[in-house]
Amino acid sequence: MGAAATYALGVPARATAAGRDAATAAEYVDVQLLNIADLHGFLQGAPGSNSVIVGNGGHRYTVGGVAHMAAHLERLRDGHANSFFFTPGDAFSGWEFDAAAFADEPTIEALNRMGLDFATAGNHEFDKSPAMLRRHMEQGIVFPVEGRDTSFPDSSGRRFHGADFRYYSANLTWARDGRTVLPAYHVEQVRTADGRELPIGFIHLTALGSERFPGSYQPGLATLDEVATADRYAALLKGRGVGAIVLSVHDGAVAGADFNSGVDPSGPALDLALRVSRDIDAIVTGHWHTRFNMMLPDPDGVLRPFVEAGCYGQVINEINLRLDPLTGRVIRELTVSTNHPNTRDIAPHPGLQEVVTYWAGQAAERDRTRIGRQSGSFLRARNTAGESTMGNLAADWALWAGSRPGDPENDGNVHPNVPAELAVIAAAPRVGQAVVAGDLVLDQESGGGVTFGDAWRAIGFGDPIVSVWVSGQRIHDALEEQWTTTESGELRFAPLAVSRNVRYSFDARGPVGDRVRPEEVFIDGKPLDPGRGYRLAAPSYTLLASDGYPSLSEFQEPYRHQRDFESFVAYVRETAVLTPQPTGRVTAVNASDAAADVGAVVDPPLLLLPDGTPLPRPEAAIISADRPRQSGAGGRAPC
Repeated sequence: MGAAATYALGVPARATAAGRDAATAAEYVDVQLLNIADLHGFLQGAPGSNSVIVGNGGHRYTVGGVAHMAAHLERLRDGHANSFFFTPGDAFSGWEFDAAAFADEPTIEALNRMGLDFATAGNHEFDKSPAMLRRHMEQGIVFPVEGRDTSFPDSSGRRFHGADFRYYSANLTWARDGRTVLPAYHVEQVRTADGRELPIGFIHLTALGSERFPGSYQPGLATLDEVATADRYAALLKGRGVGAIVLSVHDGAVAGADFNSGVDPSGPALDLALRVSRDIDAIVTGHWHTRFNMMLPDPDGVLRPFVEAGCYGQVINEINLRLDPLTGRVIRELTVSTNHPNTRDIAPHPGLQEVVTYWAGQAAERDRTRIGRQSGSFLRARNTAGESTMGNLAADWALWAGSRPGDPENDGNVHPNVPAELAVIAAAPRVGQAVVAGDLVLDQESGGGVTFGDAWRAIGFGDPIVSVWVSGQRIHDALEEQWTTTESGELRFAPLAVSRNVRYSFDARGPVGDRVRPEEVFIDGKPLDPGRGYRLAAPSYTLLASDGYPSLSEFQEPYRHQRDFESFVAYVRETAVLTPQPTGRVTAVNASDAAADVGAVVDPPLLLLPDGTPLPRPEAAIISADRPRQSGAGGRAPC
């Protein structure tokens, strides 16, 4: 795809040289498209070194924050009668505690205040359930408990009422019948100088395979081919007399480091952009957390914008289209696109600053709210057999979570909810990140109080617990997969924590692949039967082999439960008093023998941004997972 670099342009990107005079072409109808990508609930500002981006000539800009974004939007909109503000996805599923701890409602309030007109559903919009998006985020319906789980008072003191905009996706469908989960497209109207209206159509796509990503794992959903779907709806819109069509797609590419140009692009969105219908006049992308602004040829060789506006509020993309007032068609040669850095060198918008300040205060209060008590410390420190009190707590929580009754709002499932019989947690996984994030140390001064923030930070990075049917043989094989040999010959041990009803032993002298005997694995006191099916609970991350235990990926009839952050908080609330359990679920046989080697445990490294600050845990889990990178040019994995 390197040939596409021929079409990379600088600041701004213009379809032709005629675009330099587009602003004075008064005989045409001006349409301004403003978009942001992958905000992920970062209302205060972009985290760590994501707050600095590089533009033309190596100039560096400090960026981020919705209060500054709102001020930039006011300036950009000024003088544009036909202006639309939208996002190609992942606006919420907040990774900043201030938003995430309040069911991402702060993000919706901020987007409402900024006047977002519509949104494409990204994969992370489904990190809870389709119903959460449609019924709560869009319509404001309470579930399950007002003020505890959802429906918090906003900065104006009113209960959350939902989005003032709608979500769309043309290729995300229900697996059972192929119907789209959301509306596929919509049409906006723009006004001509003489007061007539012209239609402009927007087609929306969600990243292919979103239903199989760990965070947005939804067994009852499916995604359709992006190009075929876009072409279908482009033809439909054209057949209905729509002369201008924009594609908003939550799938991306990588095209160099300069946020306002594009060099050597690659990635799935590039393939789409070069192939998709010639009737589409602009392509706005997201998902890859990259920044580029360029023109690419359609199948007839006519240039059109191909853009991505970074992440975490770094950039506002502006595309200016000129429409023929008689036909409504886009005059392509006059198209201009610019990526504007969301700089922090202007006065923040007072209304949005009020929103940010309010939720920061609410988050600090929620962080220290007591939700339970612990009678002792839970630590990740492991014994010889790889067991720890924190790992055991996590496995017991997973069994509890995988045994919960069904929730009618958890509508992304297609199989029945069969309670789990056992659970496993990758305490120190072979690859990827550990779902166990920290210790729960007994606070004597508070009488062992466990706060909301303690529980939230101890376990989770945004993936659900999933219960599945697996064979006893696969459970045995996964236990064997705890040991691997490096190229240098070192034995590595990646221990799996098991729930309280499981006991097993392994031979510390045995070779890799032959350390655990099935008859020495006991579930509820009975030996493991390799030929029998067992209902297992584990994080989606583990079941999708993202952390390196492929045997567990051969499962059947998955049922998605609650997301780890919220689920562990609910577990602490229901348990009331957390009591450390004695170790002894796992026994290392012959560990004292001279020939014994339990193996070296290597904890996953803390992934850092270039400035040394930690990467947000959900993002770290995604980009370090055991799956192939999708970029052919060394780009980062998509989020």
